[in-house]
Amino acid sequence: MTATPHRYRSHTCGALRASDIGTEARLSGWCHRIRDHGGVLFIDLRDHYGMTQIVVDPDSPAFKDAEKVRSEWVIRVDGKVRQRPGGTENANLPTGSVEMFVTALEVLGEAKELPVPVFGDLEYPEDTRLTYRFLDLRREKLHNNIMMRVKVVDHMRTAMKNAGFNEFATPILTASSPEGARDFLVPSRIHPGQFYALPQAPQQYKQLLMMAGFDRYFQIAPCFRDEDPRADRLPGEFYQLDLEMSFIEQEDVFQTMEPIISGIFETFGGGRPVTKKWPRIPYAESMRKYGSDKPDLRNPIVMQNVSDIFRDSGFKVFARILEDAKNEVWAIPAPTGGSRAFCDRMNSWAQGEGQPGLGYIMWRSAGAPASAADIKILENLPSDRVENFIDKNRQFEAVGPIANNIGPEKAEQLRQMLGLKDGDAAFFAAGNPEKFAKFAGAARLKVGEDLNLTDKNRFEFAWIVDFPMFEYNDEDKKVDFSHNPFSMPQGGLEALTTQDPLTIKAFQYDIACNGFELASGGIRNHRPEAMVKAFEIAGYSEQTVIDRFGGMYRAFQYGAPPHGGMAAGVDRIVMLLCDAQNLREVALFPMNQKAEDLLMGAPSEASTKQLRELHLRLNLPEK
Repeated sequence: MTATPHRYRSHTCGALRASDIGTEARLSGWCHRIRDHGGVLFIDLRDHYGMTQIVVDPDSPAFKDAEKVRSEWVIRVDGKVRQRPGGTENANLPTGSVEMFVTALEVLGEAKELPVPVFGDLEYPEDTRLTYRFLDLRREKLHNNIMMRVKVVDHMRTAMKNAGFNEFATPILTASSPEGARDFLVPSRIHPGQFYALPQAPQQYKQLLMMAGFDRYFQIAPCFRDEDPRADRLPGEFYQLDLEMSFIEQEDVFQTMEPIISGIFETFGGGRPVTKKWPRIPYAESMRKYGSDKPDLRNPIVMQNVSDIFRDSGFKVFARILEDAKNEVWAIPAPTGGSRAFCDRMNSWAQGEGQPGLGYIMWRSAGAPASAADIKILENLPSDRVENFIDKNRQFEAVGPIANNIGPEKAEQLRQMLGLKDGDAAFFAAGNPEKFAKFAGAARLKVGEDLNLTDKNRFEFAWIVDFPMFEYNDEDKKVDFSHNPFSMPQGGLEALTTQDPLTIKAFQYDIACNGFELASGGIRNHRPEAMVKAFEIAGYSEQTVIDRFGGMYRAFQYGAPPHGGMAAGVDRIVMLLCDAQNLREVALFPMNQKAEDLLMGAPSEASTKQLRELHLRLNLPEK
């Protein structure tokens, strides 16, 4: 008895191989590309699994139906698998050694003219792509990105379970929490005038799980923040690998998570090198050296404080700035950047960034040493040390307005301090570092990029540690939390009661990779009196803490273990692995830059009936 063939396929479009030659097959998929070669039709038939070339010639009973087929029509074909003619094989396809000669064809779904092409990788307006996202997702690159995300998330789950973590799902409807961004509020129909919030993160719930004694929690957690969109942050909704551990210190988190995150990049990074032992860089040092708390360590440039060289120097602009004790002068070394054209481009760039300009010094070789003593030394040196001696004792000329003002001696001090050579340059930023550090960091990145100093073909990780617990909020004229409000201050309650709040560091840490913040975490403040004091410093009363964080506050009264954790951005990890330019290239159905879902038409107006049920009345701004 012969088995009835499957209605749509015996194989997927990625399954046929040389071993199938001579057999009958049935395939279903999308017409990816159609070519007419002298009356013979060649169709690349595509499905989720791959592509198979099918052939229909005028002698085939299916030829008339095949002539009607157009791009992205969905068809079912029957036929015989045969070897491709010599010279027509496609080594880039797993099915590239075979083709299928079609004897029957059925159209399963016609397609209108496409608003977004599926074949190729042409650039199209993003709003068009998002409106027709179901077509956009058929494109090979985007399809592969999404499948990379699936594999990465699956790997994360396996790695976390192997490390002793259990996966728990926490509530989506919850209470508002000051996580640093605006909440999405959900009005309650049953409780008029009251609102739920979508979680910015499962912070309180995961800590409560530690109070409940579950020890190691993780979750691929959806998080919701009403933030302005940017390239490295999805508007509205994003996902993170969220975790928490009990009876641990900061080092335990590092030892547990470093191999897990490294393992993801080693597995899916295409063989690109991954940092073996992640450095631990204090926040203040990271800002001073790189102008960022998420430094791109592929860039070898390290900024230096050169204030002492300019203090009381002939360069009056910097000397006057340095009369204020808060101010400093930082140097941004630029190896190979010592040309007038490059320095002028950097100066123009700085002006485009809203700065008055970017001062610089260039160094040029003034020749090798020629004194009698030097010649005598050279005569007695082994040949392999001659070049090193000449290089070490070479004379240099400093060029540029700043060099002319500070004189050759201080210019040479600068060169040696920065380790610069013939053809190199240095740029300078001056003022209060709190105000110019971000700009200096951007200049460092641009120098590294434009001079091809940044190694793009690797993943460079670091732990950024010792974040300040508090910062001064200029807008509200008050002390505020600088990071996560639930973190433990270094020094505990004693530090909160005796130190200037702006000098207190926290057990808080980030993972930086290639200029992105991939994760953030901390050891938690699990003592209720310390928690209350921390919030009081930030302007919240004890009653406010009880009202807003009552569940966690109460839990701390009944035996709270020391605990801590972190959350890593799933979207950003996949973006780096896929070499994508923004997060919308690795998310299934993202919103656009205006936080609109163009495919589903969200946000949308609520009906009068819906508003009445929720006891809401609109007070819209005037157009």
